[in-house]
Formats: sequence, C-alpha cells, structure tokens
Amino acid sequence: MKLRLSDGNLIVLRAIVAAGFIGALLFALVLAAAPQLHERLHQPTGSTHECAVTLLTSGSCQHAPCAAIAIAPQPPKPLSTPVHRHFQLVGPRLEFSLLEHAPPAIS
Repeated sequence: MKLRLSDGNLIVLRAIVAAGFIGALLFALVLAAAPQLHERLHQPTGSTHECAVTLLTSGSCQHAPCAAIAIAPQPPKPLSTPVHRHFQLVGPRLEFSLLEHAPPAIS
C-alpha cells in the first residue's frame, strides 16, 4: 500500500480541494442572493440562526473573544547578595522644566 503521494497526485489533490472551497463559496453566494432557496434547504431555528449564508447577507460576523487567562506571578525569590543598608539614591538635578516650552493653557 503506497501512502506517499507523488507530485502529480499532490497537485491534483490541491486542485480538487481548492475547487471544493470555491464551489462552496459560490453556492453560499447564490443562496444569499435567493433567500427562498435558502429557506427550502433548511428552516431557520430561532432568532440565533447562523450559517454561512446569513453571515454573508448580514455583512458581519459576531464572535466572542477568548477569556483572558490571568495567572498570578510567582513571588520574587529572596536576594542572595548582600545589600548595603546605607545606600542613598542620588537623582540628577534638572536645571530645566519639561513643560517650559509648552503652549499656554488658554489659547
């Protein structure tokens, strides 16, 4: 039994799959243009009827985004290096204001 497809068979398989997708899209477009034919194929059940034809006719697709997964971060490990307790933070002295050249409040 040969399980591997040759290059010619692979091209034919891809062409058949592509033709199937294009045919399904064209069929959905025909059903969207003819609502009576769509109703003959299957009756809508309730107000939440969603199929490819109704999505094409409405022009939009509503989707529910996945719920965000929030995992609490692990607490930091204690420092193994000695820390000098009399460490002083020194900030640079700014000689200017960041908003010095901003536009006036009332313009």
